[in-house]
Amino acid sequence: MIKAAKVVLGLGLVALAACGGNPETKRDTSTTGTIGISVDETFQPIIESQVSTFEGIYKYANINAQYKAEGKVFDDLINDSTRIAIVSRKMTDQEKEVFDQRKITPRYTRIAIDAVALIVNNKNQDTLLTMSELRDIFTGKITSWKQLNPESSLRDIAIVFDNNNSSTARYMRDTLMAGQPLPTTASASNSHPALIDYVAKNENAIGVIGVNWISDRDDTTSLNFLNQVKVVGVSAEDNPVTTDSYFQPYQAYIAQGEYPLRRFWYIISTEGRAGLGTGFASYVASDRGQRIILKSGLVPATMPVRIVGFNNRASKFRQD
Repeated sequence: MIKAAKVVLGLGLVALAACGGNPETKRDTSTTGTIGISVDETFQPIIESQVSTFEGIYKYANINAQYKAEGKVFDDLINDSTRIAIVSRKMTDQEKEVFDQRKITPRYTRIAIDAVALIVNNKNQDTLLTMSELRDIFTGKITSWKQLNPESSLRDIAIVFDNNNSSTARYMRDTLMAGQPLPTTASASNSHPALIDYVAKNENAIGVIGVNWISDRDDTTSLNFLNQVKVVGVSAEDNPVTTDSYFQPYQAYIAQGEYPLRRFWYIISTEGRAGLGTGFASYVASDRGQRIILKSGLVPATMPVRIVGFNNRASKFRQD
């Protein structure tokens, strides 16, 4: 009887370890261990929340998130400094070739639909811009607010990004500038809070920022940022006849595709097995992780949603 009891106990310990319940295990599992992940710094507010919640659920999981400019995140993947990256684009053919040579197939998990927001100073009355006007601003054809509005009291337009190597700068080059270099009037701040502060203090500025920094209306930091600046409404039409053609980067308009400056978020995994990075990616794409995306003001990528409209305009976004 004693021998039988020892066998049962031994099997129980093996099962516990297999389930990832042993904090002493050196090899990470989907819910235990320690890993580093590289994250586009544009996504910092939401990913901090995702990591904190995940670690709260799985007490033996430790995720060290490093927030960097997009270019450096991809450098980390290429150099094998990380095997989990959170970014707003897929790999280029040249980047894929590196992993083809290593016989590794990167896995993509789409986690959210995001937007690039444009912000201006509170004194600026020109808060409605068309995509064609934005192209002219970001290619240097329009350099003064008076070219957009002769009655404007503002002067030369000052474009500011979070970082010249950021995903928002790359997105604007790809979307509006056909890959052309940024105009000489563009500059970069040291951080997203610094970008918002710059726009708040400079009436001629227009800032380019990831919308999740200003989208969570339950977050005091987001609300504080929104009080300092105005968010620009954008129209895809060249000659809108009504202000109803302009849309701000609100959740409903992002979901419906009416706000034109949209993009997707991906978790890229180069793990060769089901490790902690895979577990975290699965969590973010799960119902609980997608609810965090929803609350933040972005659009979940893997859960059904519905739009509730009032007066023929979508004003609320809800989960089914």
